[in-house]
Amino acid sequence: MSKITTSQTIGPFSHEAWQWAVDLSDRAEPAAHTVTIHGIIHDGDGVPIDDAQLEAWTPHAAGAEARQPMAGFRRIPSGAGGEFAFRLSLGEGESDGPAAFVTVFARGLVKHQFTAVFLEDGAPSPLLAQVPEERRATLLARREPDGSYRWDIHMQGPHETVFFDYV
Repeated sequence: MSKITTSQTIGPFSHEAWQWAVDLSDRAEPAAHTVTIHGIIHDGDGVPIDDAQLEAWTPHAAGAEARQPMAGFRRIPSGAGGEFAFRLSLGEGESDGPAAFVTVFARGLVKHQFTAVFLEDGAPSPLLAQVPEERRATLLARREPDGSYRWDIHMQGPHETVFFDYV
């Protein structure tokens, strides 16, 4: 287990402090067309991060979830083994954007990180096309036999997930 550092920006109690947003996003009734994206979030040493908070926003699904408290938004804590799972509405029609824009909050981060997840069998995306080809795989969720998608997040290291700077 990692030691808590002085730069623990979200604090040791974030799972409890942000529970209100988890509760609201759990109440969302996904639209008829949904997808589950699950994985493990890893630190730079490959160790699962057990106290991260992940937010997923699917703007193209906001219309399908218009009656929900936080349409198109999910916030979840990682589990004891770094595991996470988002059940996302895909909205109407096919989108050329990511399945979700994802924000990562975790201990040791001075600033939260922005990334995106794309379905490997999704429509071609102008955003994904801007990422160097050899790095695109870090943003692709792979279809599992049960129909869900697997996408692991690596904060650093040889498999580091692509993170974006939005300006």
